Amino acid sequence: MQNSKLQFKIQKFSPEDLKKLYIPPPDSHKGQNGKLLIVGGSHLFHGASLWALKVASRIVDMVFYASTRENNELTQKLKSELYDFIAVSRGDIESYIEESDCVLIGPGLPRKEGQEVGDDDTKELTETLLKKYPHKKWVIDGGSLQVIDPSIIPHTAIVTPHQGEFQKLFGQEATEQNVSAMAKKYGIVILTKGQEDIVCLPFDSAQGETCVQVSGGNAGMTKGGTGDVLAGLVAALYCKNEAFLAAKAASYINKKAGDELSKHVGPYYNASDLCDEIPRVMKKFL
Repeated sequence: MQNSKLQFKIQKFSPEDLKKLYIPPPDSHKGQNGKLLIVGGSHLFHGASLWALKVASRIVDMVFYASTRENNELTQKLKSELYDFIAVSRGDIESYIEESDCVLIGPGLPRKEGQEVGDDDTKELTETLLKKYPHKKWVIDGGSLQVIDPSIIPHTAIVTPHQGEFQKLFGQEATEQNVSAMAKKYGIVILTKGQEDIVCLPFDSAQGETCVQVSGGNAGMTKGGTGDVLAGLVAALYCKNEAFLAAKAASYINKKAGDELSKHVGPYYNASDLCDEIPRVMKKFL
């Protein structure tokens, strides 16, 4: 074990990889450039899933948004600043899963102690859908990561834990070696958020790249909601790209957007500002 730790070497993310991302063709039609379903939000947590919705709506053609009645009503007020989306009731989730290219679940979903009357049980909702639709592309974030059993996560999934969620989900510290080991053990792509993000593949790549480290960001990104923005960005990119590329590219773009904001306003920006900056960063690099 000691020798394997000494041999473990993580690579830095190469911005050249951004050129591999899918770009909508000029002659494409509505629906051809990605459809995303977001399952999130609760009576207590309104903003998390809305930030994910806000950034994703600027990248894919259609976002289906399944939240509480109150949150669905809030989205109607955002119509003026969002592109296409459809607010759907939690009871209609399954009819939209098959239509979507990817499903993001977890932003704003409550843990057991945070549930209020009318909220779904996060563990039951998440594990039921993951088991029933293992063939779908999944991005698992937020409340879902804090309650599920990792053994039921489909191999098609990207999980996006911060340091504490990684510890809770896998029972160990989020070191580079442990992130790589858990990606391989459970056959999933893991994006662990931190001052330096760690993104790992579930297998040994023929190109030799199995994990990458993404540096950047600043104190402004400690604001609530920036992780939800990242989750929405990962899921939007995953609609039309493979998992590892979507995760590492989203990590880089998210941090680069924070760095661009910092040049102008220092750490004095919020998650909504980050959503607004991401399209400008994507245009610059893509």
